[in-house]
Amino acid sequence: MAKGIASFSCSACGAVHKKWAGRCDGCGSWNCITEDAPLSSGPPSRSLGASRGRTVTLSDLNSEDTPPERTRSGMDEFDRVLGGGLVAGSAILIGGDPGIGKSTLLLQATAAFAKAGLSSIYISGEEASDQVRMRARRLGLHDAPLQLGAETNLRDILSTLDTLRPDLVVIDSIQTMWVDNVDSAPGSVSQVRACAHELVTFAKRRGTSVVLVGHVTKEGQIAGPRVVEHMVDTVIYFEGERGHQFRILRSVKNRFGPADEIGVFEMTGSGLSQVVNPSALFLSERDKPASGSVVFAGIEGTRPLLVEFQALVAPAPPGSPRRTVVGWDGGRLSMILAVLEARCGIAFSGMDVYLNVAGGIRVGEPAADLAVAAALLSAREDRPLPPDMVVFGELSLSGALRPVSQTENRLKEAQKLGFNRAVVPGRSKLGKVAGVDVIELADLAGFVARMGVGESH
Repeated sequence: MAKGIASFSCSACGAVHKKWAGRCDGCGSWNCITEDAPLSSGPPSRSLGASRGRTVTLSDLNSEDTPPERTRSGMDEFDRVLGGGLVAGSAILIGGDPGIGKSTLLLQATAAFAKAGLSSIYISGEEASDQVRMRARRLGLHDAPLQLGAETNLRDILSTLDTLRPDLVVIDSIQTMWVDNVDSAPGSVSQVRACAHELVTFAKRRGTSVVLVGHVTKEGQIAGPRVVEHMVDTVIYFEGERGHQFRILRSVKNRFGPADEIGVFEMTGSGLSQVVNPSALFLSERDKPASGSVVFAGIEGTRPLLVEFQALVAPAPPGSPRRTVVGWDGGRLSMILAVLEARCGIAFSGMDVYLNVAGGIRVGEPAADLAVAAALLSAREDRPLPPDMVVFGELSLSGALRPVSQTENRLKEAQKLGFNRAVVPGRSKLGKVAGVDVIELADLAGFVARMGVGESH
């Protein structure tokens, strides 16, 4: 009888090997390579291709499927990130730094869904049920019709779920779960992959929505194999700085709604409260004009959002000057500094540069390039920009300003919060936005000349 082709994988990093070895070449771990069961074994007559299976139902592109039914929790910020509510049978993965508030957020959301009529179960592999009850009392959720469980054996959990048939299940966390047919420790790549596969399969088979909590690595990515993110329907990150009370719930993948959508929460003594107008909250401390402070009109998902960029430029001691960034890409800061020097003749050599996004939010949009350049120039020359001005635009290596998407939505949000002037790239497709004086510029040199930055005092 012919044997199937055997393969070997590392239980620590998931690297695939052609044969067994004592040490993994990918991560350097010892005694972590195990044999994976082949897809099919036996003679060709018994292979998958030769056996008779059921016929797959096919449809053409003109077929119309009814949109999935959604259940809203009443937490508008949470529902927004999900794409408008919870879809039955969906698999959701939520990651975030330790202590950021993932368990608090999910306990509040699960209790809200339970009060909305969904039979809900919260299973914790990290805390005892009494600890979860204590948190629920502190959050005022003790009367929610929510069932709790504390277990890590996935076989027992699935048996319980098969019996109860709930509408929603929260697993906190996937790294603590283990299946008894995988020979590795809980939290390893093999265990996480196997547990996620079983839970996602259960969600699709029973129509139960499953929410998995995932730990993150020091690089900020969800720990475990990336295949887990491909298995689930939605991947959400819960972000924020511990020194700030604001928390950002951001979807990076969503099969049932727009990606890059965000929800904003504020951490309080009684849990996480929703922030209805995050732009006003992020700009609440702008009492008077200050050099190095610039308001950026950005877009997060479908939501326009105004945030403040703060820059500080100071003489550096002999040696390598510092470049410190919080809330933005450090590599992009280096690019903008190079463009300012090469295209505008404004050097930052011999100066320490610090850049911060106020409120603890992280901005990844290229449209923030011009706002960062404006903040750096304002800080270098100690000249505040007008307090009623917003700035946005993408900067190329040639110093040209490139138009960005949803310009009108950005300007409308700025006008709503009392900003009457805006600096935008030329050739932007603009409609009329009442009450906003729009300044269109073709390049960064034009911005320097228009704002009078870099001139002698």
